[in-house]
Amino acid sequence: MGEPTRWDRGLSVTTDGKALVGHAGAVLLRKLADRTGLTTALAAVLPTSTASSWRQRAHVLVQLAVAIVLKARSLLEAEHLQLHHRQLFGTPASDSTLRRLLEALDEKTLAAIAKARKRVRRHVWTLLHLRPGGFPYLTVAGRELKGWIAVDLDATVITSASKKHGAEPTFKHTYGFHPLAAWCANTGECLAMQLRPGNAGANTVTDHIGVLTQALDQIPGSSSAKLLIRADGAGATHGLLDHLEALTTTRRTVRYTVGWKITDEDESAIARLPEHAWQTSLTQHGDLHEGYEVAELTGLNTRQGWPEGLRLIVRRVRPSKRHRKNLTAFEKRTGWRYAITATNIGRMWGIAGSHQVQFLDALHRDHAEVEDRVRTNKAMGLANLPSRSWDINTAWMLAANIACDLDAWLRLLTLHDQGDLARAEPETMRFRLYHLPARLARHARHRFLRLERTWPWAEAFATSWRRLSGLPAAE
Repeated sequence: MGEPTRWDRGLSVTTDGKALVGHAGAVLLRKLADRTGLTTALAAVLPTSTASSWRQRAHVLVQLAVAIVLKARSLLEAEHLQLHHRQLFGTPASDSTLRRLLEALDEKTLAAIAKARKRVRRHVWTLLHLRPGGFPYLTVAGRELKGWIAVDLDATVITSASKKHGAEPTFKHTYGFHPLAAWCANTGECLAMQLRPGNAGANTVTDHIGVLTQALDQIPGSSSAKLLIRADGAGATHGLLDHLEALTTTRRTVRYTVGWKITDEDESAIARLPEHAWQTSLTQHGDLHEGYEVAELTGLNTRQGWPEGLRLIVRRVRPSKRHRKNLTAFEKRTGWRYAITATNIGRMWGIAGSHQVQFLDALHRDHAEVEDRVRTNKAMGLANLPSRSWDINTAWMLAANIACDLDAWLRLLTLHDQGDLARAEPETMRFRLYHLPARLARHARHRFLRLERTWPWAEAFATSWRRLSGLPAAE
């Protein structure tokens, strides 16, 4: 039996390799951007030039988004990655060119980019409807929300280790920024995001309405007939709920669920609930969730000024050890920990049992998956903003959101039947596909990107490439 520490016998490491490509998954992401029409759409709205030394800004922005997917954390790292890929994509942009691009993205240009992304998203969603299995509608409590598009609002904290424009102390006693964003729960896309100072309020109505307006504008008109908006307790404000009520028209139905801060009056209403009013809650698969109970609180609470028809659903659970120190006197006395959801859902058309309190409780609890969207967005370039400049950080945030879209679209359009890759998170995609090494070979005026045949996900990579090549080009 050989010595396990002698595996390196006769092994040397050199730096004279040729035609080697690291992070070969870049070809999938760039191909996706081109086939969906994103590159062309951005080229139509970004300034360009006929000078031979000028870099097409659309190509630079797309390549930056690709670099962010591959885990570039700064403009310099993006430049290094593009230098390595120059044999694939041509002459790269320097970090100073990337900086000038981001500085040039003023408010007017950002609005034009948003319109371009909307057109591309409409094409992508059309392709999703045509794919095997159709559009990815949510399943809650074992019931498919056919025809409904869910938008989740949430804020997060991005810490900063140095003084940057807009960095301020946050409510979590950290230092940095407090952006607010909206995600499409069906697809995982980041529809809109607003960079805010660290001391921005959690429940600022104007910010919520602004981000929600931008997000809804991103949803293709053919898919906007039935919308579900979800937010945590920061969304339970008179201004936001009145705005949500006004969004419903004869051609669009808007339903919402928001968290609700419990007051003494709410606890008094809960105390008046008879024991038989409590029902066992449901899991997301539709099974009974023993130990968790829900009840209808509507009518027992007499608070005024809220939208007519607002329903309150209360949930109770035995408190865990970490929650006991935060219990109110009422909760300590009853031995339960309570949470309330406010909603305007009387019924969701086409969804059986959507009026039941167990379903409404499960529907709002599904909003917790937005925490996964926040976490994956941070893994996609938002864990740290790279510049001292507010404008550059705002533009970097846009590039990170485009990166988030590219990652989501690649999985949805080409990996939907490739095991757990369909819902894989960024680090998993990087390990299995994006960071694969390959050899670039040439023969008979053709180029071949050769992957190692023994890699377990090599065939998934090739399948993704074939499907990207077969996508109908955007008009």
